[in-house]
Amino acid sequence: MKYGFLLLLAVFFFNSGFAQTKKEKTFKDGDYVMKQYYFVMLTKGARRHEITDTAIINKIQAGHLANIDRLAKEGKILVAGPFGDNGDWRGIFIFDCETQEEVEKLLQSDPAIAAGRLAYEIHPWWTAKNAVFK
Repeated sequence: MKYGFLLLLAVFFFNSGFAQTKKEKTFKDGDYVMKQYYFVMLTKGARRHEITDTAIINKIQAGHLANIDRLAKEGKILVAGPFGDNGDWRGIFIFDCETQEEVEKLLQSDPAIAAGRLAYEIHPWWTAKNAVFK
């Protein structure tokens, strides 16, 4: 009987692990669901001051904005924007992706990052599902 109970308990815990994805957590009342997104802090890149030609900077910036637009249309970027000062923090992205590796791959498609004008830090970030983003 003791082993039967332990087996039943083990099966219960094993199956409950599949009830939710890693990216969502439901609380006891069932109405509040947390979802994981990825917060990206864009910072000044190591090569930012090496590129001084205005035409090249404008071309990189146009590509950067086009890339943001593409990722937003694909539903990958939910928030994107610059900071209003000229500090080391240049802007943020909030991604809705399955993995951090996917975010990393998408960031590599950004011309400003590829050129070294921007660098980034990726952080998993949790908020209530659909509280801010729809």
